[in-house]
Amino acid sequence: MGNPKHTEVSVARQSPQRPDADEPELDDTTGPAEPDDADESDETGRASASSDRSLWDEVRIDPVEIDLPAGTGFTLRAYRPAGELTPTDVTERDQDDPFLARRQVVEDEDDETVVILDEELAEEFADSDEEEPSRRRRDGATDADATDDDDEDEDVADEADDEEVPVFLTHRGKLLLFKTPESLVSFIRSGAPNDLSQLDSWNELAERVEPADIAPLDEDTYELDLVVENLRGGHDTWDSTLLIKAGEAARDLSYALRLPAVLDMLSADSSLDDLDEALRATVNGGIGGFMGRRRLKKIGAQTASLGWRTIVGKISAVVDWRD
Repeated sequence: MGNPKHTEVSVARQSPQRPDADEPELDDTTGPAEPDDADESDETGRASASSDRSLWDEVRIDPVEIDLPAGTGFTLRAYRPAGELTPTDVTERDQDDPFLARRQVVEDEDDETVVILDEELAEEFADSDEEEPSRRRRDGATDADATDDDDEDEDVADEADDEEVPVFLTHRGKLLLFKTPESLVSFIRSGAPNDLSQLDSWNELAERVEPADIAPLDEDTYELDLVVENLRGGHDTWDSTLLIKAGEAARDLSYALRLPAVLDMLSADSSLDDLDEALRATVNGGIGGFMGRRRLKKIGAQTASLGWRTIVGKISAVVDWRD
């Protein structure tokens, strides 16, 4: 992890003066008297506590700060193997979205949910299922071949379960953002339902966390509200650090919140992925940095800004702001 974000706190320290003297009190060594440790201000203590990362390291959860057009909010994020997590339930969210209203869960079989996007697509799926056995026979596929394929699928599934994926402080497909550390801590302690409560370290966090602990690292602070404006400024003004971090946050959020449209926009070989790779090349420097700068000049500023405006809008639409 990166270095913690340190908040510099200036504390004016003045030695007490005698009413009848203008000079500061001196000790036996004729030097200025040193303040006792017990006299240090509470503010200094809070600043020291806020930089203590031991709690977050132990529970393997991190505080995150996200800046959106509607404001700045604090939330939590963790990474765990996909096989250990239950994804956030987006059923209620999708029903409230008129563009997703046609997505309907029609049946549950063997604990597997079947999702129908529309009638035509459902018919295509049905036809392909009927044609699959005959196609295998025409291609000369044997039962042994099918078994080998099944084994390979199981191996891929096991690898996917072991891969660590992001999970945020979410509930029913909504990202919970809190405007103050105090309100976030109050929620954590409240026992209210959320998707992070499935983690084995959640109860420990709820017992120990304090508002001073909500001090996100620089690497966990994302200024999504500045991305579109920065891209509109043209290639010479693009902030590589801002844009790269925004891409990382957007990928994590779109995965955790189940936003396939955003994942597609940032997927490999997409125009925004090309932008991300070119920016990373410029940061690395060398011949790769030179080639990265050439690639950036070929990326349209208007196209990039429009794409990111859509991404920020879709993420903002699934935020549940908490005071």
